[in-house]
Amino acid sequence: MPPGVYCPVDFWAKEEKQSISVDFLLPSGIYLNFSVPCSASLGNIKKILWQRAQQEPLFHTLGSPTSYVFTCINQTAEQQELEDEQRRLCDIQPFLPVLRLVAREGDRAEKLLNSQISLLIGKGLHEFDSLNDPEVNDFRSKMRQHCEESALQRQHMNWDSWMESNFPLRLEHFSKAFTKTSQSNKTLMINVKFEGSEESFTLQVSPRDFPLSLIRMALRKKSNVSGQQCPGRPDDYILQVNGVLEYIYGNYPLCQFTHINHCLRFSCTAHLTLVTIASTLPDQQGDAIVSSKIRHKPPPLPTKKPHHCSLWKLERPFCFQLLYGYNVNADDGLKLLVHCGLYHGSELLCKTVASSEVNASSDPQWFQLLDFDINTCDLPRMTRLSLALYAVDKSKKAKSTKKKSKKTDYPIAWVNTMLFDYKDMLKCGEYSLCMWSSFPDEKGEMLNPMGTVHCNPNTESAATLSICFVNVSDYPVYYPSIEKILELGRLGEVSNATPDERQQLLEIVERKGQAELYEHEKELVWKLRHEIKERHPEALPKLLLTTKWNKHEDVAQMVYLLQTWPELPVLTALELLDFNFPDRHVGSFTMSCLKKLTNEELCQYLLQLVQVLKYESYLDCELTMFLLDRALIHRKIGHFLFWHLRSEMHVPAVALRFGLILEAYCRGSIYHMKVLMKQGEALSKLKGLNDFVRSSVQKTSKAQAKEAMHMCMRQDTYLEPLSHIYSPLDPNLILTDVCVELCTFMESKMKPLWIVYNNDMLGGSRVGIIFKNGDDLRQDMLTLQMIKLMDVLWKKEGLDLRVTPYGCLSTGDKTGLIEVVMHSDTIANIQRNKSNMAATAAFNKDALLNWLKSKNPGDALERAIEEFTLSCAGYCVATYVLGIGDRHSDNIMIRETGQLFHIDFGHFLGNFKTKFGFNRERVPFILTYDFVHVIQQGKTNNSEKFERFRDYCEKAYTILRCHGALFLNLFALMKAAGLPELTCSKDIQYLKDSLALGKSDEDALKQFQVKFNEALRESWKTKVNWFAHTVSKDNRQ
Repeated sequence: MPPGVYCPVDFWAKEEKQSISVDFLLPSGIYLNFSVPCSASLGNIKKILWQRAQQEPLFHTLGSPTSYVFTCINQTAEQQELEDEQRRLCDIQPFLPVLRLVAREGDRAEKLLNSQISLLIGKGLHEFDSLNDPEVNDFRSKMRQHCEESALQRQHMNWDSWMESNFPLRLEHFSKAFTKTSQSNKTLMINVKFEGSEESFTLQVSPRDFPLSLIRMALRKKSNVSGQQCPGRPDDYILQVNGVLEYIYGNYPLCQFTHINHCLRFSCTAHLTLVTIASTLPDQQGDAIVSSKIRHKPPPLPTKKPHHCSLWKLERPFCFQLLYGYNVNADDGLKLLVHCGLYHGSELLCKTVASSEVNASSDPQWFQLLDFDINTCDLPRMTRLSLALYAVDKSKKAKSTKKKSKKTDYPIAWVNTMLFDYKDMLKCGEYSLCMWSSFPDEKGEMLNPMGTVHCNPNTESAATLSICFVNVSDYPVYYPSIEKILELGRLGEVSNATPDERQQLLEIVERKGQAELYEHEKELVWKLRHEIKERHPEALPKLLLTTKWNKHEDVAQMVYLLQTWPELPVLTALELLDFNFPDRHVGSFTMSCLKKLTNEELCQYLLQLVQVLKYESYLDCELTMFLLDRALIHRKIGHFLFWHLRSEMHVPAVALRFGLILEAYCRGSIYHMKVLMKQGEALSKLKGLNDFVRSSVQKTSKAQAKEAMHMCMRQDTYLEPLSHIYSPLDPNLILTDVCVELCTFMESKMKPLWIVYNNDMLGGSRVGIIFKNGDDLRQDMLTLQMIKLMDVLWKKEGLDLRVTPYGCLSTGDKTGLIEVVMHSDTIANIQRNKSNMAATAAFNKDALLNWLKSKNPGDALERAIEEFTLSCAGYCVATYVLGIGDRHSDNIMIRETGQLFHIDFGHFLGNFKTKFGFNRERVPFILTYDFVHVIQQGKTNNSEKFERFRDYCEKAYTILRCHGALFLNLFALMKAAGLPELTCSKDIQYLKDSLALGKSDEDALKQFQVKFNEALRESWKTKVNWFAHTVSKDNRQ
């Protein structure tokens, strides 16, 4: 009985499909067929099926409905068990309209949770089980126990600790709150809504009142109006800012709270909701830990075997046997060989070794012993073996010159593997290494030590090498314990420095940037390592780079020295996370420093910390534990950790590590997992909607496609998942009702969706998000993170440049969200709307000032011009330092309040666009005469205002220079992300040049002043570019 229809993904995208005919197979062997609504949940479908089954034979053989679970064939052609019966058929999207009912086995709650986690993280947990990898199994067991214990501890947190950790108060400085425009003397209007009710009251209070007195006033008002006593005491309630998870509580005057202070400054009503304190805690029932009844606490890891051999006893060269390969794709007539190297981080421990050449075939054979010029005893613990398989065209090589001979090498594949397993044992025996495809690059480097140490999971088609680690002892060989390392390390000599040596050392440690040291400088640094520890502890990275990691005596002395090394400042310690410092003792020291990061600081640098996980050689590492511990306690960290990991689950090289961390987080944070599932469902709907819009645009006009989009969004299957969710961009912001009539799509190629929420909880204000599908947002995320960091650094020095680092989040493979900055417009639109001719719009210098005048009548104009001046200074400096390219009038915007800001950061670090081989962007940053016209308030002789603007720029630049090392470190840590314009250390050279890190403060400022004058002098070129961009855009439309 073949089914009548199959249901690919596009079948489910057709919203006119309201119901579907489904074949049902019962455990009794009975077959039924009937139509069910596509939006029906599995629970409702099961009820209908059970009613119909009662009329069929053999019904008496069936047990209770809860004893059975539906299975289907999913879109990846796998049989899937559908444990979550709240899911709808249109969300499951089975490939065939066939549902089979089977007897449920095992613990239902456990299986339901596993099913939900698999769905949420985009990878089935059964895939982890099927690996049968001891390291994976041990890691999962340890993480499960650890995260479940963390969840239990969280449940026992008191209310004060929970609020302080998750919803810290946003307060203005006391003096600022009480002096700015005499705000504390104003009358404050507050609208208080009651939780679970539409009832609200507007109260007139003093800004000096405390939250508790406002709560008393609101409860008294409610009692008087309703004639009934409100339940509980005032102490049982707390004030929440409408539409966001931000609370007003504690012994502070109302005007000191940032939200209230903002309302006072702009003379608007504050909208708050009175909620019970109990509702602010994580859902105790939903946060229950699901434990398998048959699962017990895992036994401790077995101790080392009584008979084992220490690595340091093996004073013989390291070697391994290259056996054979298979699945190798190479043209006949070529020769195949394997290039091998031993690395500690990016440092080559000894000369590379190449195999003999063999004739190209799909299964080449070598059976060759490869010896390395390093003794086995000198192998550092984190040694990785890098292998590259490549082909050589001997015929071309013979004819070509030496200069061109490199071009005859064709890289095929690469792979890395650790020499020690996760239990410190030197590997021995045969290993099959599934390789990753190589792509020739300009560097001509075939070995890829920075790549993953995990094999390619595509075992069926990936080129594979079989190698054998030679058995060098009758007993297992282990790396020495920490006790043995320290015992050897304390034997190192302490050298006394001469005055000249001290002076040379001072010059080396004060050298800015990450310049390579000369050999004699390295010897001096190592000789004076104790001096560095006592006088220059912040120079630890330089010392580690001079350590001879291929000599176990030096390694032991370095580890011994680390035990008493002074703790480094958090931002200095970030450099030690780089791939150049793989040693686990260095890692432990680094993590002890980073534990001082505040929750806000950790959120600020989380993007880099997630990327650094790719450098880790083993699943169980201190960085993973640190991130999980913080994420399980602090909801905002957990939110962004989840999405940073989830957004790269499509990358095979990290899917295993990231998937295991996501599984651990979900098990330890079930209450948050439900929020994330709702967000995941909304994103899935947006992706389907975007596909629908793209298809519609090809067939109809934009107006018709927009109307079709609105019809689609008004259906329950879309409206329900998109409403009342926590924003992925800001986990404290609640997106309530979609304002369908204001939603649209943008003109660019991928037709991004513009979704607007009519957020009644925010006092009627609207919130907008842009959903992008087909664009990589990771570079935008990094750029906006840097602008936000600059804002923090400037504000610490008392300089608020009114920048707008709007929200941006990558959520998957070339998909993500961008925050819409409401009440703003592009310079192109402003110039076009204020000009008589579109072609000459770019040359209309009055357009911006006239637009600001129209939006800020009367006295408000001066404040708007000041906002423009400050923000223009901020973005001039930020875009220059970061080398942001492709700047035109469509990606520079202005808010109605006057703040200027940049969007779309597709090019940075000096990667400017070219046209016909010429650099289109020939100015250091954008500073046009219409900007200057606004800054000078429309007066040509107002030089005082312009000089103040110049002073803002110079101060901002000087502040960033003081933190140059931090920016270098953060960009260096992002090399693991694989961004096209940030792949190696050379790409960061632009930052060193723009911040003039090799120059004195005086010379650096002079360099910036030259660039500033150049930007002003050459601004006419910017106008010509804008004119060309406008004409080009008009022609496309």
